[in-house]
Amino acid sequence: MKLYYSPGACSLSPHIALLEAGLPYDLVKVDLRAKKLENGDDFLKVNPKGQVPVLALDSGELVTEGPVIVQMIADKAGKNLAPSRDSEERYKLLEWLNYITTELHKNLGPMFSPLLADDAKPFFKDRAMGKFKYLETALTGRDYLMGKQFTVADGYLFTMLMWATDRLKFDLSDMPNLLAYKARVAARPKVQEAMTKEGLLKAA
Repeated sequence: MKLYYSPGACSLSPHIALLEAGLPYDLVKVDLRAKKLENGDDFLKVNPKGQVPVLALDSGELVTEGPVIVQMIADKAGKNLAPSRDSEERYKLLEWLNYITTELHKNLGPMFSPLLADDAKPFFKDRAMGKFKYLETALTGRDYLMGKQFTVADGYLFTMLMWATDRLKFDLSDMPNLLAYKARVAARPKVQEAMTKEGLLKAA
């Protein structure tokens, strides 16, 4: 398999999933602004959407959209990164993935655009902060979103928390559950490996 990614983008989520799953893969870096691959090829010929992540399967098929990609990875791995298909728990995982992608990702993403007017940023920030407050309550007494077990939803939420705290400088100091969760996920060896490979952490 081949993962098309941009350092620190939402493609970090499937990158973490691939490493947690122990599946073999190659990384292809994408310049999202120029829509170019490292070798100069046109990324839009790979994905006309112009977005990462893209997972190229060994069959030649391409899969896009992060929440779908991470479930595919989990199902290929069989390592408890997602509950079994058709189980009640699997639908709860789907609920979390949809919440993260529609309520967090879609509110945080616009804040990175140089075209977004400064007076529009508080609107998106306030919306995102409301979602984080919900998560703060939801994580009470839990190690991870699904309880004690790390799943692919956690890699996705961690990526959004990285965006919020490390890049957008959100103050989540009044959300101790969320900050402890972020630290817990960050301490996972495979998470650190993904971040190191993307240049987000210095190699030890």
